[in-house]
Amino acid sequence: MIRQIRIELLKLTTVRFSYGLLGFAVALTGIFSAIQASRAGTANGVAPLNTYDGLGTIVTGGVWGLLFAAVLGATASSGEFRHHTATLTYLATPDRARVLAAKMLASAIGGAVFGMAVYLAATGVGLGFVASRGYPVSIGAATFVRFGLGHLVGGALLAGLGAVLGSLIRSQIAVVIGVFAWSIIIESLIGGLFTAIRPYLPYTVGTTLAGTPLGEAGFGPAHGVSGGAPLPFAAATALLIGITVVLAAIAARTTVRRDIT
Repeated sequence: MIRQIRIELLKLTTVRFSYGLLGFAVALTGIFSAIQASRAGTANGVAPLNTYDGLGTIVTGGVWGLLFAAVLGATASSGEFRHHTATLTYLATPDRARVLAAKMLASAIGGAVFGMAVYLAATGVGLGFVASRGYPVSIGAATFVRFGLGHLVGGALLAGLGAVLGSLIRSQIAVVIGVFAWSIIIESLIGGLFTAIRPYLPYTVGTTLAGTPLGEAGFGPAHGVSGGAPLPFAAATALLIGITVVLAAIAARTTVRRDIT
């Protein structure tokens, strides 16, 4: 299994797409964080940066990294079918469930890198604006560590989930569109209409781990609608793992077993 994971990691680290996706996620995070930070304390902006809420909003704004981590995992598995390399992969490792598990774990490692990279970018922007305005840092070291760990875990789990979805759906275009549509629109709509179930939606769970307030990670009409309480860290982690395992079991019994065309 270790050898198979190394092979999947080699695939991720030797294609330009992975680095381009990471760079794009970091760039978007930096741009959006800078825009929010520059408007902090105004009528249309977040709370002032000398408050916990204001700086916390900037630091926990790395949702692009979590979203693109899911895309990374989805393309890592669905790309095998798009580029017709799945046949060689399965000939080298006939146990297809083992291949799926390796892709999940390798994608999770990549997703952790995405989560940490955007966290550092958002934190750097936030602290840069705080320093430029002469404000005190209103967030303690332990909280910074908690947010960083949340980005790392959230990115890893969403990337693993993405790898499962890529194996389940197979079509790279369909799964990437599905990840974006579900994460930033559908979940926002569902969460806005049914706030009681919003904390249990997978993308929301991932952003909750990163410290993002409920309703702030999507871009649909329900963005910013209040209601519901975020899950505790351990519960959110367990829920995402559970969703991934269930979908992986379904994929292993259905699409992963199908003939490759």
